[in-house]
Amino acid sequence: MTAPRRDNPSSEWPADRQGEPLGPAEAPAARVDNGTVSVLLPLPLGDAYDYRVPPEMALAPGDFVAVPLGKRVIAGVVWGPARGDVDPTKLRDVDRILPAPPMRDAMRRFITWVAAYTLSPPGAVLRMAMSVTDALEPPRTETVYRLAAAAETEAALGGVKLTTPRRRVLDFLRGAPALPLMDVARQAGVGSAVVKALVDIGLVEAVQRQPMRAQAVPSLASRPTLSDAQAAAAAELVDKVSARSFSTTLLDGVPGAGKTEVYFEALAAALAQGRQALVLLPEIALSTQWLERFTRRFGTRPTEWHSDLTSTERRRAWRDVAERRANVVVGARSALFLPFADLGVIVVDEEHDGAFKQEDGTLYNARDMAVVRARLCAAPIVLASATPSLETVANARSGRYGVLHLPDRHGGALMPSVEVIDLRRHAPARGRWLAPPVVTAVQETLARGEQVLLFLNRRGYAPLTLCRTCGHRLQCPHCSAWLVEHRFRGRLICHHCGHGAPLPATCPSCEAKDSFVPCGPGVERLAEEALALFPDKRIEIFASDTVGTRRAAQAMVERIAAGEIDLIIGTQMAAKGYHFPLLTLVVVVDADLGLAGGDLRAAERTFQLLYQVAGRAGRDEKPGRALMQTHIAEHAVIQALASGDRDRFVAAEMAARESAGWPPFGRLVALIVSGTDETAVDTVSRALARAAPSIDGVKVLGPAPAPLSLLRGRFRRRLLLRSLRGFKVQDVVADWLAQVAVPASVRVQVDIDPYSFM
Repeated sequence: MTAPRRDNPSSEWPADRQGEPLGPAEAPAARVDNGTVSVLLPLPLGDAYDYRVPPEMALAPGDFVAVPLGKRVIAGVVWGPARGDVDPTKLRDVDRILPAPPMRDAMRRFITWVAAYTLSPPGAVLRMAMSVTDALEPPRTETVYRLAAAAETEAALGGVKLTTPRRRVLDFLRGAPALPLMDVARQAGVGSAVVKALVDIGLVEAVQRQPMRAQAVPSLASRPTLSDAQAAAAAELVDKVSARSFSTTLLDGVPGAGKTEVYFEALAAALAQGRQALVLLPEIALSTQWLERFTRRFGTRPTEWHSDLTSTERRRAWRDVAERRANVVVGARSALFLPFADLGVIVVDEEHDGAFKQEDGTLYNARDMAVVRARLCAAPIVLASATPSLETVANARSGRYGVLHLPDRHGGALMPSVEVIDLRRHAPARGRWLAPPVVTAVQETLARGEQVLLFLNRRGYAPLTLCRTCGHRLQCPHCSAWLVEHRFRGRLICHHCGHGAPLPATCPSCEAKDSFVPCGPGVERLAEEALALFPDKRIEIFASDTVGTRRAAQAMVERIAAGEIDLIIGTQMAAKGYHFPLLTLVVVVDADLGLAGGDLRAAERTFQLLYQVAGRAGRDEKPGRALMQTHIAEHAVIQALASGDRDRFVAAEMAARESAGWPPFGRLVALIVSGTDETAVDTVSRALARAAPSIDGVKVLGPAPAPLSLLRGRFRRRLLLRSLRGFKVQDVVADWLAQVAVPASVRVQVDIDPYSFM
């Protein structure tokens, strides 16, 4: 296995050193005049391919072109002059130039940088930037209808007999521009057949044109009243945008502090300069209320980019970004690879969120790569969070990042009080999951006409289903994971590969009938308990199973905000980013859930999640309250949440990481070896272990079966490289991989700065 070339002089700039120089910018692209070019293709290839340029064609780096590859023609990007290691007479010709704006120099350098940093083939990274190949082709035309020359005047109509509907069409078109068929028919108050009949007799003509879409320009006149702290923070961000230079700023504010309104001022400053802005959100569901706030502030909606878009919407959005019609883009992590023409500011909201880590294909953290892209575009970047990641905290403390604090909630609202419910002292009734003090608190809150959120980060009815006779557990046939019962859907589902099956009538091990019982609660089982306790209340589940699309999430959020739901039972989808004025009580049903296991980031992630979910309570005039059910009330995370002392928890966690040399005070690289043949996977894993680097400051652990040792039918083994902070791990890993022959049946994934250890 060979590693891709790394030509970028700063390819070793690690995530925990963001803010250091990237080196000189490339010179502006010049036309290639030697008759050959190298073309990078959106395929997992390590190098660009050389092609001959036909005499009538002029190309420059960044041009999108169609080139032959084998028996097909595919789109690629001119990457520069040909490498020259193939006889020019044997090269194939570039087929044609594609009518799309060329890929800009900063974007090409970004692709090169990401490929080098993640040890991914450059073509695999390019594929993310060319995810909408239809957008490279000429825009589709539409048929529109206009008055024909033969009908421009009454005299020209001569003796043509016209019915009243036909005359209405002609009268309308005399004063209207060419429009699509249904628009003409609707405006004239007739059926489409009437318009088509006029085409047949030559009084109306159908012509082709590119679709005309008016692009609304955000208004900069409207501005909300900011608190003194907000205004000071906003002014500093505006100054950074106005400087038109790179900077990284952590916007650190408690839940409800108004961070969004602050960075909206940075967006407005970029728009005033005629530049574009990008806002990254970790989940599309979070965009629901965010879009409403943006529309109120700017008078129009931004361009959206996420997996819920149709192919037509994605094509339009990609093209609008490239041609500067899209002023502000809000999207998921993949929006980072859109073809911005002039990016003036980037915002990463909820920067700590694990959803920014891409776990398939090219493995990267969009937060870290966004910092790189901002530097390459000479633009400021804002990282916003109420619970910043420890990596970001370390960068802020070292001075690499600036920091703006918003310590109080906007409008005088107070942070919720947090109370710990020790389940060893307040055990729920048998078969129930809510402790008696919690039930009382929920009853009192609902009686006041206020809303309650029961938070349990576990989908389905029960996480485990087993046979009460023999103890057999129902496991996914493709993964080393238990099947989760989803009783409302009548299915057992694997949350890792999606495998589903009905609950068997008999145990496959002992053949006992009707012997399966659920173990532990999921949100469906919690809803069942809530319905029994509060039968007259409106109860809904807020989880990806019930709101799987942005539109469904929007409808749910609107109903909650309007007070149409009394009790919400939610997973992490309901934990962050929302403002529900009537929500005053949050109950964390199992505060211990994320603390089990040996995950490096278990405590940090649990604290972030529970701090965020507690912050949903009391965000308006009514005071809020959060109850944490736990069996380990003495745990540092629980104590930090109860005291509200976030900084003390961060200090303790940072000290523990530093003493052990874990990130952000050390570097990690994971190698995940996988394949359908377990023997082949083990053979490659052992070979990698034997070839492991023996260098001071570097230690390799493993191989060992991954916690999910079987995933989607592939056996998995993991090796973990640890190094000192600032160590150039890419060179070490590339040399390591080059020593081991990996068969085609086995895949070795490299995860620089791993976030998950599954």
